[in-house]
Amino acid sequence: MKFFGVNSNKNMDFTINKYTELIELLISKNYDFYTYNDFHLIDKTQSNRIVTLRHDVDKKKYNSLEFAKIQCKLGIKGTYYFRVVPESFDEKVIKEIASMGHEIGYHYETMDTSRGNIDKAYDEFCFYLEKFRQIIPVTTVCMHGSPLSKFDNRDIWKKYDYKNLGIIAEPYFDLDFNKVFYLTDTGRRWDGSNVSVRDKSMNSNIICNELFLMKKFHSTNNLITGINESDFPNQIMMTFHPQRWTNNRLDWTSELILQNLKNQIKKFIVK
Repeated sequence: MKFFGVNSNKNMDFTINKYTELIELLISKNYDFYTYNDFHLIDKTQSNRIVTLRHDVDKKKYNSLEFAKIQCKLGIKGTYYFRVVPESFDEKVIKEIASMGHEIGYHYETMDTSRGNIDKAYDEFCFYLEKFRQIIPVTTVCMHGSPLSKFDNRDIWKKYDYKNLGIIAEPYFDLDFNKVFYLTDTGRRWDGSNVSVRDKSMNSNIICNELFLMKKFHSTNNLITGINESDFPNQIMMTFHPQRWTNNRLDWTSELILQNLKNQIKKFIVK
């Protein structure tokens, strides 16, 4: 497969080719794919193998569009959380992704933009939520981690309730991390808990449930090996940052160097 006209080595991690290989494996293992809205609502006690694919569209929105097209071609759906910054928010891209059956959500960061003023943050949240809803229905939201900020965007809900706005779920509050196996490519790796500032549940000091402590997946190949094992969890949420995944060698190298630098900074913040 080509991405932006450039071939990638099939052994390289964080490429579109490797992403496709991972998704096709989950399909072959009979996982059912749900948007986060549907994943939140289904009776998980009656479900077998289920997975929700979450995508944080922090920047490089066209990478997310490429992900959405791949999933559509494979007959599955995911959820895409868009920020309200030019690198992410694009009405045309949002509509095109939604037209494929994918869920669109708001990747909010108003505690950052309001500099910790919770009332202002709430007003901004309501304003931008309505901006999204003028384009597409939105029923779930997810905070943006902003690792270099001293503010936690989830703190807005210490005073306000997003459910009063017709939001049915926010993953960091409404996902049971003790039952759902959580995997995230934070830090451009699958075992990035030591470089994750806020990509954690609100009621846990670890990045996911106890199974994560027994299974360490650094690379996507490690993860693929784990999925092929018979005891891999039946209920999964996987978070992707599509800007990290590319077949373009120049973009791939640039992202690797930048992420390694960011990881060192975030590791210092976590400590």
